Amino acid sequence: MDYRFNLAKRMLANKKGSLTGAVLAVSIGILVIHVNFVIFQGLYDAIIRDMSGYRFGDIYITDEEDFIEKSDLFLVNWLERIPFVEAVTPRLSSTASINATKYGERFEETRVPILGIDPLRDIRTSAAHETISSGQYVFSRNSIVIGSWIANKLGDIKPGEAVKLKIVDRWGENQLKQFVVSGISTSAGGQGFDNTVLIHIDTLRDMLDRNGETGSFLVRLNDPTKAIQVKDFFLRSFPNDDFEAETIEESAEEVLRGFRSGIAMINMIGYFGMMSSGFAIVAIQMMLVSSKTREIGIMRSLGAKRKDILILFLLQGMIIGVIGASVGTAAGIGYTFYAKETKMAWNNSVPLEVNYDWPKTLQIAFTSFGLAIAASIYPAYRATKLQPVEAMRTV
Repeated sequence: MDYRFNLAKRMLANKKGSLTGAVLAVSIGILVIHVNFVIFQGLYDAIIRDMSGYRFGDIYITDEEDFIEKSDLFLVNWLERIPFVEAVTPRLSSTASINATKYGERFEETRVPILGIDPLRDIRTSAAHETISSGQYVFSRNSIVIGSWIANKLGDIKPGEAVKLKIVDRWGENQLKQFVVSGISTSAGGQGFDNTVLIHIDTLRDMLDRNGETGSFLVRLNDPTKAIQVKDFFLRSFPNDDFEAETIEESAEEVLRGFRSGIAMINMIGYFGMMSSGFAIVAIQMMLVSSKTREIGIMRSLGAKRKDILILFLLQGMIIGVIGASVGTAAGIGYTFYAKETKMAWNNSVPLEVNYDWPKTLQIAFTSFGLAIAASIYPAYRATKLQPVEAMRTV
């Protein structure tokens, strides 16, 4: 086996152009898959990160029928006694009309989503407070955070200015209240609160006449992998209530379903690209067989068997596969490192959630290595079909 391996290396070394082309075909195929994975899987994970951080938490609890009537204090304290639960916060949502007067001109937006939050608990549970681009988060019952899109529609409203909120309560009566803008919320990717206003949950309860009622609870876990376990434990503990609890994947299923299909399609395209590199290896190996016809004839005349010729060209495929897989994997890891360290953003908006996926990295490397060997089988078989006398006649 040693002489055949050394001979395979020597043949490839004498054809540096062919070797380089074959290695590039393999490594580029691997790099394309890594780039696709970083971008599209990173975007998928970024959406989960933002939806979990801003809107749903690791577990999202609602009532199947209506509002949750159990007290915030009871449910928060009960949930936070579970070992994996880090923090819990209540929320209440509705819609409202909002208006502001600037320089004698009145600006108004209707059917604006409004979210009531508990400022102290919300900071511990969600990342909503991190979206404040100017000013500060909700801190009192008379303060309001305006999404950047709405702020722009209200004449570029600024922190410290006043706005009026009109809400229809549970009895169909209009409730009007003035607020002082404490901050502007800006986030990338559309998962934040750019088109929403945030106020204190107790203020929203008063305006809706929903004293003590809650719309949902966000649960933050110190180990998100325990989400299903905590969810099931919670639901078993309240069998007579109409609670509904969902993990982030379940809460965001409608948004994520399309992305999963897109990622699967992109991965399929990437693997088809890798297969095209296999055809390149076939072509290059066939060129090597043609250029080494005389050497093959000499080897056969000296007693080399057909299986020796077969193994020789398969070893060339292995060498190409090892070098190509190594170069492509190194380039892919380098790109992943760059994307992670620079906090690469999709189209300059959503910062991708980039993670190293070592099992997938190894899978891609071994797949490309196997493909390089498989692509060498036909050229190797053709080489074994050369007769010694005919091969030596070819110069």
